[in-house]
Amino acid sequence: MVLTTSETRGARSAQMARIRARDTKPEMRVRSALHSAGLRYRLHAKGLPGKPDIVFPRARVAVFVHGCFWHQHPDPACKLARMPKSRLGFWRPKLEGNRARDERVRVELEELGWAVIEIWECQTKSAQLAQLVEEVRDIVRARAANG
Repeated sequence: MVLTTSETRGARSAQMARIRARDTKPEMRVRSALHSAGLRYRLHAKGLPGKPDIVFPRARVAVFVHGCFWHQHPDPACKLARMPKSRLGFWRPKLEGNRARDERVRVELEELGWAVIEIWECQTKSAQLAQLVEEVRDIVRARAANG
């Protein structure tokens, strides 16, 4: 069966509509790992720039769980962060805009005295996640102690 252009666009539109901004699989993996490590947090702090995915208010630590494609993970080993081959006129500015916004949000949060941690989607699928949880725990404990 050959799809016409309109059917292809409709299928793509339906696929894109299923992509969620919150409670994604990578975010849920991180939240579960942090909770299992004994860390308690708040979700999606609306009063902070960028509405971080996970927030440790007392320690002033904000965690973003970024999708490698949508936020263009800069690690060259990441296979999820590839640039699409079609419609570059649409995708390049969109994805570069996401990266620029991420950087602006990071700077705003740091100027407000927050530590910002980025966890990438590809890091949540491996043994790397346990190491990242330990790093988050160390940062949260150190900042809470210095309070």
